[in-house]
Amino acid sequence: MALDKLLENETQQEIEQIRAQAQARAGEIVAQAQERARTLIESRTRQMEGARQAELVRARSAADLDSNAQRLSASDSLQAQAFATSEGYLQGAAQSPEYPMIVVRLLEEALGVLPDARVVETASAEMGAVHQALSQLGRQLEVRANEQVKTGVRLVGADGKSSVQNTLLGRLERVRGELAPQISRLLAE
Repeated sequence: MALDKLLENETQQEIEQIRAQAQARAGEIVAQAQERARTLIESRTRQMEGARQAELVRARSAADLDSNAQRLSASDSLQAQAFATSEGYLQGAAQSPEYPMIVVRLLEEALGVLPDARVVETASAEMGAVHQALSQLGRQLEVRANEQVKTGVRLVGADGKSSVQNTLLGRLERVRGELAPQISRLLAE
């Protein structure tokens, strides 16, 4: 066999080995991210800020640990996967027993912006948590179903024209622009 053919075969084998290691590492990253998200939901002390921080850490970690794989494949797919996973975890938070505590914080923050609110809108599946949260806060507001408001609340003012929305998915969307350049930069290193 010619020397150039041997070198080509050896190079191809090294590339395949690097790809296999990168794919295995990506699987570990996803598993670590899932564990962090579960821990976040169960934690009452780190509720809203913890959720944001864990997503930032998870996205940075995913970008850092998967950088070798990204050099060999499209970087957009990892970013899309990270945000889709994050959204899935945040949507799952609404099913957790701790969710009413999270809604309390969301309501407190929203009421700080719109104290004269008369109506709380939320997805119908989350109405029970909103009622519990309002009870904890000692507030009596009308609660309406609005399937556009998931993983949080939307308050409507007394005039019906002013409103404020505070949702977990909305928070993730707000930091998406900050995270995307960081993820790209980490992938390029």
